[in-house]
Amino acid sequence: MGRSRSGGTVAGAGKSKGLPGSQTLIRGLDVLEAVAEGATSLPAIAELLGLNRSTTHRLAATLAERRYLSFTPRVGYALGPKLLELGYLARDAMNFPRIARGHIEVLARATGDTVHLGVLEGTRALYLDKIPGSRRVEIRSRVGDRHPLRSTGLGKALILDMGEARWRELYACEDGEGKRYSVGLSTWLKRMRDYAGRGYAFDLEENEDRIRCVAAPVRDTTNAIIGAVSVSSAAQYMDDARMKALVEQVQATAQAISRDLGWRGSAALRR
Repeated sequence: MGRSRSGGTVAGAGKSKGLPGSQTLIRGLDVLEAVAEGATSLPAIAELLGLNRSTTHRLAATLAERRYLSFTPRVGYALGPKLLELGYLARDAMNFPRIARGHIEVLARATGDTVHLGVLEGTRALYLDKIPGSRRVEIRSRVGDRHPLRSTGLGKALILDMGEARWRELYACEDGEGKRYSVGLSTWLKRMRDYAGRGYAFDLEENEDRIRCVAAPVRDTTNAIIGAVSVSSAAQYMDDARMKALVEQVQATAQAISRDLGWRGSAALRR
């Protein structure tokens, strides 16, 4: 097992245990940690981790190509800009529910409906918070649940900026998992183009029977979508007219959270 220059153990160094096929991933993480410990040359990294030079070079070169490491001739390796980007995203993700909480509580009180806060996790919407509404309506969701993207309002709001090629991939991904969905691809794409142009998304009883939803994206300092807010209720309280009326309120809440996260975009409410 490798030793750090401070006398500690480089986490995972020399280990290959884990899920089948995970050895390369573990070694790549070991290389990152070795560079973080101060090993900047291939010989130093290889010695620290107990790897041969060719394996170390292959791992380091791949990490540099993906910007997890940077390389300067005659200087060596250093941690790369991708790690900084991920660090900022992780910071925002950890702060996100705390910053959003007051805003979504106000929205729940004002509407009387259930409010969700969520983020994109792979090909699912991960629910980070839920404020139950005051109506006697049961929304079958829990904090920590992962829901489909194409059928939930919150999920659609999370992918508004991705474009049609990615939308097709996500739709096909859920098809490939055998999930039943009543909206055909062409209709769904037409709706997504409309939602993307307007900056919000609807769930028209697509994910849960007789439940409708209005959702809007939350953005960060770079104007990238990092989360979404939704208001959900029973269809009897969510006819077409009320859904349209809620759009501005939901967008305003999402934008207030975005501003607290450093967003400086213009207020592009519904058109």
